[in-house]
Amino acid sequence: MEHTPAIIHAKALLFLVGMILGVGTFTGFIARILKIPDVVMFLIAGMALGSAGLAVIDVRVDSTLNQLLLIFGSCYILFDGGASVRIKVLQGVWPTLLSLATLGVLISALVTAFAAQYLLHIPFIFAMLLGAVIASTDPATLVPVFRQVQVRAKIAQTVMSESAFNDAMGAILSFAVLGAVMSGTDFSISASLASLLQQSLLGIVGGLIMGYLAALMIAHEKYSFLAEYAPVVTLMSVAAAYLSVDNLHASGFMAVFVFGMVLGNKDLLGFKMAADEENKLSDFILTTSLIMRIFIFILLGSQVNFALLQQYFWGALAVVLVFIFIARPLVVLVCALPNRKAQWTRQELLFMCWTRETGVIPGALAGMLVGMKVPYSEVIASVTFMAILITILLQATSTKWLAGKLDLLES
Repeated sequence: MEHTPAIIHAKALLFLVGMILGVGTFTGFIARILKIPDVVMFLIAGMALGSAGLAVIDVRVDSTLNQLLLIFGSCYILFDGGASVRIKVLQGVWPTLLSLATLGVLISALVTAFAAQYLLHIPFIFAMLLGAVIASTDPATLVPVFRQVQVRAKIAQTVMSESAFNDAMGAILSFAVLGAVMSGTDFSISASLASLLQQSLLGIVGGLIMGYLAALMIAHEKYSFLAEYAPVVTLMSVAAAYLSVDNLHASGFMAVFVFGMVLGNKDLLGFKMAADEENKLSDFILTTSLIMRIFIFILLGSQVNFALLQQYFWGALAVVLVFIFIARPLVVLVCALPNRKAQWTRQELLFMCWTRETGVIPGALAGMLVGMKVPYSEVIASVTFMAILITILLQATSTKWLAGKLDLLES
């Protein structure tokens, strides 16, 4: 049989998919034995298989395959995180959540920018671009970690929700600063905040609509004609929620998270599924989320540029340490302390100060800047990769230990 280029490419892609799933299954098993979050092992496996290691995986950051996996994988993990959030738990902490997702991102970006300007000797506008890129936390990391580490619902769902909502702010801030860089104009905080409000509202409305329609089709007493196809409905609706809102130039990631919240709290709308259908849907979501994070973090690890890390190692390390030990605690204190109704304890505040992993979205933004050949983009990419490696390898692995020390684990 003659092997056409299309068949050869299809076989190579099939081999890549099978190898990533096989490696992910094995490393996930190792993570369970070591009792650490599986995303840590996936990242390490990706670094070992990437161009700096065995060179088995070579998927470019700007390739269609990589972008598809990043977008849909992040969307599905966000949907999973939203479905696990209970609205009743968030009722007393929403002012903190709103502040962390908006003001918190801005504070984090500014503190990081001043540190980068001083330590890396780059112009402030590019330092601000760096701060904006890494300012948001990563739901693709945090959601799986809190799936595996049973931290008290109040703080776990606050941190997961923050990671979903502040992705929008981080991306908006990054593109606002990038626009100022490319056009030579001044960066406008007021314009960025107005854009955030518009994109967030559209994302929330889109998520609410898609969530209600999905719940209607799979869980309504009279109109649930697609109940037995509930897993397919979730896949279709996640893609539809993201694309429909993103095409309106709003936050598709926020839409899928809100969609998950509506579906996960469908009982508040009077919808209820049969027990067997509910269990089947839950099992499907858990399995699909596992597959998505295997692909995301193995590919992310394979794309870490160690040459860049070595070139800017000490400066990048210093900026990341400021980012972790100064910027994040300042954000938590400014955004959480004023909310007296939430009654945050010292242990909960300390836990939030430490828990802020960086991952998929900052990595994608840094890769985009390198592809556009933005000035100082290699410096920005090196700091971003350093932040991803340190926060995932150090903070994610210590989440359970710290929660135990602070007596924040569920009994």
